[in-house]
Amino acid sequence: MTYAKRLQALMFGLAISASIPALAAPVEGRPVDYQLNLQMPVTKIASEINDLHTWMMIVCLVIFVAVFGVMFYSVFKHRRSLGHKPATFHESTAVEIAWTVVPFLIVIVMALPATKTVVAMKDTSNADITIKATGMQWKWGYDYLKGEGEGISFLSSLSTPRSQVGEPGVAATQARGVNYLMEVDNEIYVPVNKKIRIVLTANDVIHAWMIPAFGVKQDAIPGFVRDTWFKAEKIGVYRGQCAELCGKEHAFMPIVVNVVSDADYTKWVNGEKKKMAALADDPSKVWTIDELKVKGEKVYATNCVVCHQANGKGVPNAFAALDGSPVVLGAKAEQINVLLHGQKSGKFPSEMPGWKQLSDSDIAAVITYTRNNWSNKAAENIVQPAEVLAARNK
Repeated sequence: MTYAKRLQALMFGLAISASIPALAAPVEGRPVDYQLNLQMPVTKIASEINDLHTWMMIVCLVIFVAVFGVMFYSVFKHRRSLGHKPATFHESTAVEIAWTVVPFLIVIVMALPATKTVVAMKDTSNADITIKATGMQWKWGYDYLKGEGEGISFLSSLSTPRSQVGEPGVAATQARGVNYLMEVDNEIYVPVNKKIRIVLTANDVIHAWMIPAFGVKQDAIPGFVRDTWFKAEKIGVYRGQCAELCGKEHAFMPIVVNVVSDADYTKWVNGEKKKMAALADDPSKVWTIDELKVKGEKVYATNCVVCHQANGKGVPNAFAALDGSPVVLGAKAEQINVLLHGQKSGKFPSEMPGWKQLSDSDIAAVITYTRNNWSNKAAENIVQPAEVLAARNK
């Protein structure tokens, strides 16, 4: 009966395992439920990391089995019930040398391939494309600095709807999607089999840019520029996220890299440049206040609402309120300067980042929106794109 129950439990476990797709066919490019190993590598560095992980686990397992095997054998074969007596020696020079030299040699053998991989991870020279990634609370900004696509710039934010996430004390009203919290509105596009250098920094706190399938994880530190690289060898969509605890929305900073063919990448670059040209509004155009308020509401919802909140009240002891703010109600030149260059007032732990990546019309619109919304009735209640352009060029 006992063996029958054990067999039944074993068969049940095998059935459960077989019913989990992740165990039978790992999904590339993102974490999956019940994942038992590292993600499928698609770069040479990631493959080396996986091999090192597996090999060192085997070495550690062999050491574990050998040490505990000898220990248990000694305890079992030399127990008092068999008539054995304790040894009377105090030390052995040969044993002392052995257990010093052998671990040293093991460490050297393990360190050599690991060092080779680490050195290769730091070699960012001769990149085909260079992309600057800027971490901010809580999104990523990307600027293509060198190579095909130079000049392209965009923000990448979480696209999972709040209806799937819910709020503190409020349950989600929509079922979670396949890529829950791992999807963005603007993906990074790179060509396959090309060396991509990622230059990293941050404008508020420490973030980290991580794509496990690439074997890449590098901190983005305010005031410092660091870099890493990857060369994806397989077309596909690969997902990661910020890997440093950067604040309350830390879980909402995914990274999505779309690796495509050379032809598709060129097509994407041409499309992005056409979009940028279309979005480059004529700074000499004079907008009505209603036009600016409508546009500004959209800009605010996309870029500002996370910190300053939909009601403009901010977050106490964390982010400044815009409703009743002296900056918003004061001279518009000061608010334009804050939007362009950021501000560190010292009143809050996080500084206000600069938003130079927004167009002149976007900045003019969002300033006009904040000066005419909530309880704000600023004397200087409208800002034109030409004023932002003039401040930008100072």
